[in-house]
Amino acid sequence: MYNTKKILLFIVLLSPVILHSQVSNDSLRVLKEVILKGKPYQEVIPVQNLSGVLLENLASHNVADALRYFAGTQIKDYGGLGGLKTVDVRNMGTHHVGVFYDGIQLGNAQNGVTDLGKYSLDDMESLTMYNGQKSEIFQSAKDFAAASTIYLRTKRPVFLDDKKTNVLVRFKTMSINYFDPSFRWEQKLSDKVSLSVSSEYIKSNGQYKFRYKRNNLDGTVAYDTTATRHNSDIEALRFESGLYGKIKNGSWDAKVYYYDSDRGAPGAIVENKFSDGFRQYDKNFFSQGTFIKDFTDKYKFQAKAKYAYDYTHYVARDTTNVLGETVTEGAQSDDSYYQQEYYFSAVNMYSILPTWDISLSTDFQYNRLNATRKGIKTLFSYPERYTALFSLASSYRVGRFKALGSVVGTHVHEEVRYNAKAPDKTEFTPALFLGYTPFAAYDFNLRAFAKRIFRMPTFNDLYYTMVGSSTLRPEYMNQYDVGFTYNLPVKESFFDKFSIQVDGYYTNTKDKIIAAPTGNLFRWMMTNMGQVKGHGIESVINMGMHINKLNLVANLTYTYSESRDYTKFGGLELSSYGDQIPYTPWHSGSGILNANYESWNFNYSFIYVGKRYNGNVNNIRINEVQPWYTHDLSVQKAFAIHNYKLKGTVELNNALNQQYEVIYNYPMPGRTLKFIISIEL
Repeated sequence: MYNTKKILLFIVLLSPVILHSQVSNDSLRVLKEVILKGKPYQEVIPVQNLSGVLLENLASHNVADALRYFAGTQIKDYGGLGGLKTVDVRNMGTHHVGVFYDGIQLGNAQNGVTDLGKYSLDDMESLTMYNGQKSEIFQSAKDFAAASTIYLRTKRPVFLDDKKTNVLVRFKTMSINYFDPSFRWEQKLSDKVSLSVSSEYIKSNGQYKFRYKRNNLDGTVAYDTTATRHNSDIEALRFESGLYGKIKNGSWDAKVYYYDSDRGAPGAIVENKFSDGFRQYDKNFFSQGTFIKDFTDKYKFQAKAKYAYDYTHYVARDTTNVLGETVTEGAQSDDSYYQQEYYFSAVNMYSILPTWDISLSTDFQYNRLNATRKGIKTLFSYPERYTALFSLASSYRVGRFKALGSVVGTHVHEEVRYNAKAPDKTEFTPALFLGYTPFAAYDFNLRAFAKRIFRMPTFNDLYYTMVGSSTLRPEYMNQYDVGFTYNLPVKESFFDKFSIQVDGYYTNTKDKIIAAPTGNLFRWMMTNMGQVKGHGIESVINMGMHINKLNLVANLTYTYSESRDYTKFGGLELSSYGDQIPYTPWHSGSGILNANYESWNFNYSFIYVGKRYNGNVNNIRINEVQPWYTHDLSVQKAFAIHNYKLKGTVELNNALNQQYEVIYNYPMPGRTLKFIISIEL
């Protein structure tokens, strides 16, 4: 099946090598003086960023691994290279995180989950996370509507001197059977238009050793064995291309993305059962474009459009029982799902005064889900959803004070087959952000915000066979935040940068959508019966310093969080009333230290996640999930041979071979060694 893909990738890997141009190292160009004018920018919203050298040298496999280093984030990783990886911010739920790829949100109307394991770090320029939204109003209504936002920005072509072609070829391999060639080709088509093409192929059997150990309540050992993780293999091809242009007082870009994978979906490890028959096949395609122009000094316009097609084929043929014996009975499924999405956005911003801006954003989105279910006689609903959003926002600056307010209107219309017509839904959600710099002589900023958010149930929540409930209500959430950022003056010091930011937050979620079992364990019921209240503290320290030719960069985070379930059913408190919700640690933190000396680079990173409870509802000892931590190391050396730049990297992940689980019964890999070689033409 994948022979054609391998041949295509081999040809594409070789073709850019003959297209590269020579670099003139002895040329000197004098640039004319350019004066840039702009309004003073002030962040009034908590923001975290990984970019440049720190992101490039981070010992991470994909976007999900890198996001672990943001305060307040929890990555739900179901183990292995092929396992699902999702992000949760401030324990509000994966569905409340808007993930934007080059400015346009990644969507999944079927289950509302973005699998971040599909997105590589190779072509990533920066990862940025905002709690609430960006500190600007020139953005789409989708940006305003999310509880928190993560922006994945891919690299834009940059050409030095008279160079017109950049080519980067990279190869990665690991100690757990991992084959990963990739390339990136950038071409300058004219002074105002450039092109980028990149591709990556991943193949691995995903097998790794792990230790499976469980204790009884009295502390005695119930199970303690070493086994091999199976059904975590993956074969995937990623291809994307971007076209970037400049116009007078504006810019435009267009992108095409394709991802094709065949992977095992590793199941939970239970007593004497270490393999399963779950497989998942994905084909994801989207094309998108953005146009931005300043028509006058006061009026700016932005337009975005996207088309996406997603195909998922899920096969569950579990042929073993808990004793490891082969059986022919049991629940099986062979389902295919087809999603389509059309999205359009227009943003208008006008400057009423030099200190007062106003914007109007209008978005339209259409989603459709079809399914083919073999062996299932029940009817599928074939839902279609039309979503219209608009946002009216304004920002005002006076002296050292800045205010930003917005209101988002959302109208949802659905059409379904074989079900009663879903009623239309219209909601208005406001937000207010305040920022203040109390001392003119110090870079010390105070901030606070309040924001209301709601989310519609996904197609799976509403219409999934034997699961969905078409009467579900949307989730409603109120989020509050107060914090500060302080940038320490570093003039005439070995410090290049020292900043600290601290935020305290409170969240309150009502009508939370949860799944509850019925009398049949294969049939679950979706219902609105939850209320979750959360609060916490997030802190981030960024440092940069130099000692002669040695440059040091450090990034440290710490998070304390509580999110407790206050669910009542029929006026009665459930047994979990007041308990910490599953997989929410009270304490977590991370650290990154990067050292650069001439052509050498060293990176050390650390992640800690404290004690939490698994998905069995109650906070009792048997449901405890122990803390875990990892240490990752990498060493990089750069070489130059003629006009070729070579770079070799050795990474040691989980250096202390910690045996841990992010999700209970889904063991993660132990110590692994990775080798990377890259050639830049």
